[in-house]
Amino acid sequence: MSEPTAGRAGARASGEDEVVDLCRDLIRIDTSNYGDNSGPGEREAAEYVAEKLAEVGLEPKIFESQPGRASTVARIEGEDPSRPALLIHGHTDVVPAHAADWTRHPFSGEIADGCVWGRGAVDMKDMDAMTLAVVRDRLRTGRKPPRDIVLAFVADEEAGGIYGARHLVDNHPDLFEGVTEGIGEVGGFSFTVNEKLRLYLVETAEKGMHWMRLTVQGTAGHGSMTNPDNAVIELCEAVARLGRHQWPVRVTKTVRAFLDELSDALGIPLDPEDMETTLAKLGGIARMIGTTLRNSTAPTMLGAGYKVNVIPGEATAHIDGRFLPGHEEEFLAEIDRILGPGVRREDVHHDKALETTFDGSLVDAMQSALSAEDPIARAVPYMLSGGTDAKSFSDLGIRCFGFAPLQLPPELDFAGMFHGVDERVPVDGLKFGVRVLDRFIDAS
Repeated sequence: MSEPTAGRAGARASGEDEVVDLCRDLIRIDTSNYGDNSGPGEREAAEYVAEKLAEVGLEPKIFESQPGRASTVARIEGEDPSRPALLIHGHTDVVPAHAADWTRHPFSGEIADGCVWGRGAVDMKDMDAMTLAVVRDRLRTGRKPPRDIVLAFVADEEAGGIYGARHLVDNHPDLFEGVTEGIGEVGGFSFTVNEKLRLYLVETAEKGMHWMRLTVQGTAGHGSMTNPDNAVIELCEAVARLGRHQWPVRVTKTVRAFLDELSDALGIPLDPEDMETTLAKLGGIARMIGTTLRNSTAPTMLGAGYKVNVIPGEATAHIDGRFLPGHEEEFLAEIDRILGPGVRREDVHHDKALETTFDGSLVDAMQSALSAEDPIARAVPYMLSGGTDAKSFSDLGIRCFGFAPLQLPPELDFAGMFHGVDERVPVDGLKFGVRVLDRFIDAS
């Protein structure tokens, strides 16, 4: 790690010291998003963020789309307000966690084994805390950013963003006046190749989503009687066909660029047409990267019946469908072919795929900030198999990247932390992220 300049050492230390407590505080606010407007803590989190921003002179505003579904937005004036503005966005909600499954309570924010533990530690209260730490540090020490920065800490990302980013974009677009670029979650994390090279994966693309409900109508009847029109049988067979379907490999520009970069770094060929061999060479990131080579359809919920001896007249299933950029029509047509005419398909939530190029001054700023703190860093583009609030912000013409910088120990299963049990983030990783974000803001 390179040494900070003498004039910046004190300011940086202050931000680094504060980030852990900010992260722990946010984790202790239970912002579980159950997808039914019953989540307990988004308003409390919005007020916490607003208070932390107001303490350093900003004038944050809280926007509530539904009771309790609150987001916080603030604008920092830059040295040159005539320049296009930068968006830094993060969500405060998390997926639910069952405490009995965890080694440490998911809403404790406990520090153990060099990590901050808890739901949201990497998805994405770590980035929320890093952003708050950097902003508070800069404003306390009178260091304006080069250009205006819009901060958005939003609700509801884990259920599609309807009550968070989408609400802001549709109803308050003026908040983002002049913003042309933005950074958010699931990018900037490290993958150690060897002692001379560490890749930092920057998200430049993400799959689109079709969360869908499948319904089959049948003939209700007594469970003891033969029934050739059993909705449960028809549905289960259709779900099994869809869940087992082997989607063909489709190599997008982003995935090709990532595989080329990784092939060069590892010094070995990586063939997307030979998935088994390729994924075996990717180590811990195989799970995150593997699904960016294909569309996917994962059955997640089933529902039918109300008594063991009654054949129901209707059966339902939910599917988490994800499609690659440029392949949505092909995706839906193939689903309908697999399901057949007896299954009704309807969208529960749909959002587009995104893809941008890995170039420009913002990418240069990411690389320079990473290299200043980690001399063996190389930034590379990759595609996220999931989705983020970038889908909503892109509707305002904002070019979005995933850049929440973390230097991770090679043995940590980072991909497994997302929505997983025992989610945690290294303390040193948080402090590294603060330093990188601070440098990135100066360079952007």
